[in-house]
This record gives sequence, C-alpha cells and structure tokens, in this order.
Amino acid sequence: MGVTKSDLFSPIQNELATYAKVFAHPARIAILQYLLRANTCCNTHLVEELGLAQATISQHLKELKNLGLIQGTVEGVSVNYCINAEKWQLIKDRFTEFFDSYDPGSFSC
Repeated sequence: MGVTKSDLFSPIQNELATYAKVFAHPARIAILQYLLRANTCCNTHLVEELGLAQATISQHLKELKNLGLIQGTVEGVSVNYCINAEKWQLIKDRFTEFFDSYDPGSFSC
C-alpha cells in the first residue's frame, strides 16, 4: 500500500491546507463575515442576505461546521449558527504563526 499525499507533509501543513480549503470559497467567506457582524443567525437569514439557494447555503454551512469553525443550536424548526470562538482563535493563531515565519529582512531574491 502506497503513501497518501498528505503523509508527505507535517500535521501543521495538512491542518493549514484544510483551513485554507474552507476559506477558499467566497460564499463561505460571506457567511463568516455575516456571522461576525450578526453574532448568530439561521439559514433563512443567510439566504436573504447572500441571495443563494437554501441548499447551497446549507452545503457551505455543513463545510464550516465540519471544520468546527461554526456551531449550531436547534431552536424550534431552525438552527441558529455562530462562530466557534475557540476554533476561530486556533485557526487565527495557526495562520499568524505561518505568516509571521517570514522575515523579509533576512531574504533576498
């Protein structure tokens, strides 16, 4: 059995790539921006705000929730979503470490 491509990279590299994939879609960025402004919302608010189909919004919410970046609580027949503060901070810290590892003064091209 061969090595999977992800086995060639460190856990941090794979983690950053996973986060980057989730941030790579503009609809997910828009959802996150809305949640950051509104603090919490349900699917229908996002449909109204973004103008995307409910099924499309649901798929993007699923991706964000699978990563743990958002969380939802059931209220009646709808789910209210919000940012998972701990995961948000972890992802922020990982990308900050990555970007801060570059010292423009020590490299020349």
